[in-house]
Amino acid sequence: MSIKEKLESLGRNSIQLKIARKETYKLGATRFGGKPDVPPDFVWPTYEGENYDHVVKDRPLTFLAQFNCAELAQFDKEHLLPDHGLLSFFYETDTQCWGYDPEDKGCARVYWFEDLSALSAADFPADMEEDFKFPMVKIRMESKCSYPSWEDFSEVFPDEEDDDAFDDAWEELTGEDSEDPDDRSQLLGWPDVIQNSMFDECDLVSQGYRLGNPENWNRIPKDIRQQAEETARDRWMLLFQLDTVEQGDFELMFGDCGHIYFYITKEDLAARRFDRIWLILQCC
Repeated sequence: MSIKEKLESLGRNSIQLKIARKETYKLGATRFGGKPDVPPDFVWPTYEGENYDHVVKDRPLTFLAQFNCAELAQFDKEHLLPDHGLLSFFYETDTQCWGYDPEDKGCARVYWFEDLSALSAADFPADMEEDFKFPMVKIRMESKCSYPSWEDFSEVFPDEEDDDAFDDAWEELTGEDSEDPDDRSQLLGWPDVIQNSMFDECDLVSQGYRLGNPENWNRIPKDIRQQAEETARDRWMLLFQLDTVEQGDFELMFGDCGHIYFYITKEDLAARRFDRIWLILQCC
């Protein structure tokens, strides 16, 4: 097979997300920011971490986005997501954990609220700083075939070494620059990798292994690491990728022009165990 044929064989449906314009409140609607719609017994999640000013404290997570699953259904060609209810995403945007440390668990949370009729807009926690209350912005969705970045492709096809030919094939299939794709927020599909493939990382760090440098990777037992290398890509998948969000005077950026990635195992997604996601941040 040619590189293009190999790339085509790995195509997966994704739901592309475009930040459209300021939004007005509607209960249970798909949107970025604002106040989340939650059930009466909802307890706002918190995470104790160290921010860039080296202050360690327990902080409320920032509400990022919510998705009406019935609205998603027409774009979810592979029927992977729930077809009813509301999926809500939170992340602690002051600490901005990278996800290579097991202690980062809890810095991001995903909730699936099945009964929309039980939901209402939550008040922000009293101790939440204004900088972490994001404006409400409309999200426009469309389905699109997603292809792996070179970092993931080269793990599936380790004998391929011509990354220039890969770039040409990727751009031909997507109509975009593989090195600088535009506005890359999405649900499902392949992640747009900025640094390294993340499947092994999700698998190992969620088992309790601290990563982040070669020394930590080398401390992992060989059989455990080998199993992750051989199986993680088939067991883990991207749930949600969020790029920089800009709307008017508002800008949310992760690191230096980075993305955050919510990963989940295929088994946990099928069982709707959204409490078992793992988050990774990558940037330039």
